Amino acid sequence: MSTLNEKTAFITGGGRGIGRAIALTFAGAGAAVAVAGRNREALDEVCAIIEQRGGRAVAVTCDVADAMQVYTAVSTARAALGPFDILVNNAGVTYSAKLTDTDDALWERVIQVNLNGAYYCCKAIVPDMIARGGGRIINIASMASLVGMPFSAAYSAAKHGLLGLTRSLALELQRYHITSNAICPAWVDTDMMAEAINALAAKTGRTPEEAREALLSRGGQQRAMSPEEVAIAALRLAGPDGAVTNGEAIVLH
Repeated sequence: MSTLNEKTAFITGGGRGIGRAIALTFAGAGAAVAVAGRNREALDEVCAIIEQRGGRAVAVTCDVADAMQVYTAVSTARAALGPFDILVNNAGVTYSAKLTDTDDALWERVIQVNLNGAYYCCKAIVPDMIARGGGRIINIASMASLVGMPFSAAYSAAKHGLLGLTRSLALELQRYHITSNAICPAWVDTDMMAEAINALAAKTGRTPEEAREALLSRGGQQRAMSPEEVAIAALRLAGPDGAVTNGEAIVLH
């Protein structure tokens, strides 16, 4: 499959989970991939796999909550791979706490990573897309972008904001042949889900198995999705057929 030949992608949170799966999938489809995140060892591992398979990749370390780190990472990656056609805003953090137990630092961290980080990346990379005559912005949102979630006020607020950013950019950038879409998966079998299971078990006294079942039933799921299933949805949006999809919240469950 070579649907992304001669395309260059910047993927945040690319060292593990959904971001890792998207990086490997995009590289397998022919894209050169910049993999961004905080864990250099994990990023290097992803790049090594891509290069072993004959692809091009570069690892850049950054915390997306820090604007200057984002701008530096994008500049470094651009120098290595060239300007970008595709941006995947995947980096995210979650938590579980009552509103009354959520301190300001936690609230701000969740908003910074899940919402502001996407804004910083868009601001840095959209000029590349305009100059190249088109592009794809793919935001990995959540079911929490569509409905409220108890004990996750900051996360739900950030993900609602991410969907608003997605739809605003879809309208603003369509004249440049740039699409902006959000993928809203329910539970995906990642480290983030494992953390949510452990937190629910600790708060409720349930076993991890019972907590997992409770989370899945809350999302109307029989099973957790794999990161690779989300990556396939992202590939559809990034490829030629994705040109007709813009401003959408694509629900996966």
